[in-house]
Amino acid sequence: MPNLLSHLYSAGLIGIDAYRIDVELNISLGLPTWNTVGLPESAVKESKDRVISAVHNCGYEFPYRRITINLAPADIKKEGTAYDLPIAMGLLSAAGLIAQEKLQNYLLVGELSLNGKVRRIRGALSIAILAKELGLQGIILPAENFGEASVVQGIEILGAQTLPEVVEFFTLGTPIPSPLLQPTEKMPFRETPNFSEVRGQHYAKRALEIAAAGFHHVLLMGPPGTGKTMLASRLPGILPEMSFEEALTTTQIYSLLGMTGKNSSLLSERPFRAPHHSISDAGLIGGGSHPKPGEVSLAHHGILFLDELTEFRRNVIESLRQPLESGQVTISRALQSITYPARFLLAAAMNPCPCGHYGNPQGQCHCSLTQLQKYKNKISGPMLDRIDLKAEVPALSYEELVQTKSEEDSSNIRARAKEAQSRQAHRLKKFGISFNSQMSPQHLKKVCKLSQKAQKILELAMKKWKLSARAFNRSLKVAQTISDLRKEEEISELAMNEAIQYRLGEDA
Repeated sequence: MPNLLSHLYSAGLIGIDAYRIDVELNISLGLPTWNTVGLPESAVKESKDRVISAVHNCGYEFPYRRITINLAPADIKKEGTAYDLPIAMGLLSAAGLIAQEKLQNYLLVGELSLNGKVRRIRGALSIAILAKELGLQGIILPAENFGEASVVQGIEILGAQTLPEVVEFFTLGTPIPSPLLQPTEKMPFRETPNFSEVRGQHYAKRALEIAAAGFHHVLLMGPPGTGKTMLASRLPGILPEMSFEEALTTTQIYSLLGMTGKNSSLLSERPFRAPHHSISDAGLIGGGSHPKPGEVSLAHHGILFLDELTEFRRNVIESLRQPLESGQVTISRALQSITYPARFLLAAAMNPCPCGHYGNPQGQCHCSLTQLQKYKNKISGPMLDRIDLKAEVPALSYEELVQTKSEEDSSNIRARAKEAQSRQAHRLKKFGISFNSQMSPQHLKKVCKLSQKAQKILELAMKKWKLSARAFNRSLKVAQTISDLRKEEEISELAMNEAIQYRLGEDA
């Protein structure tokens, strides 16, 4: 009896990107054995028992012979349970039940239960994108992943619930019923608290408006109970909506971790992540023995809010330096290096001192000079240098708290931020970026036009406060965003003054 061969396509994940895996099966004479090669991890090796049970329980004859399965390329470690379905289909093809030519038109992924049900996998969106790039006719994946995969146009997306559905599709041409989901359905929009609920604090609100318009990092400083967390929690409500490209990349990250909804496709709003101060650097940045994205990647194209910034461990805070500069995180391991996107808006809040009342006219600070210095040293100079806006959130008086004058609604602030962002997007489109905060020094030279008075103010600020080159560039970016909010064609004296004021914070 000659060897029975089968070959079909599946996919694995490196970072948020998928890569092709060739599933090759060989059935030969000999004692019944099962050998999986191609650097499989434990979950991949365990597919043997799931596949055998699923094939049996679905009524198909299992070939009890010598079975060898190769997952190529063999030099990349294979992880997860998504190879169950392609392995089962490869076995049935090698046994002569399914024509080999039909299988090679599709990419197959899916975990199998013992009764043949096709279970949800991770990274379905990235895998669907890969199938389109490979020029295949379609992709067959679990029905629970149909929503996110259906975002990819120009390729046949089939969501299967059971193994027999897939077998009958290839043998009898029976269509696989699509789940009741419109391909364009998005995740429901989350209602966010409104700025109209916050009394006073117009200086901090203005800083958050600038941050939202230009995607600038912002630090809120003030005594306890003045509304720092309250203000930051309302920041998502004034951010401009994500573009399709931004939503696609962000959804890929959530898909990789299995955090997308069963009946939804793209994320419809920018993420808001607020990790506790006890988080580790691996939890924040990403990593682990099996590297996974951290909070900075989950906040991609959204907000990372660090409340009580000084309570975070110093090494955790300092690990933010790279993603704040480059917009990505690289995790290096012995066998490979993985890069995750991490372009987020950092919003942080902190007290001015350990007791929280330093500089507060309504409270008395009991901290010594040593305590104050030690407290300030928890945040390094290079880290603070990467924050564009520093806004004071002072304690409110009784009159301010009880005043009946209505505060500005979030929708009005969002409209201004959206209009300013549209101006940026139109101007920066040729560079492939959307926000002023993403401009490089080369972009600044081509984009930023300063009035003579604005140039003079920037020069005086550089000399008086000895600003770094990074602070110089970031001040220009903030000033450009303020000019966009003011609908000005060049950076004016007022815009530059305001940018410097927010840059220096309490040192101004």
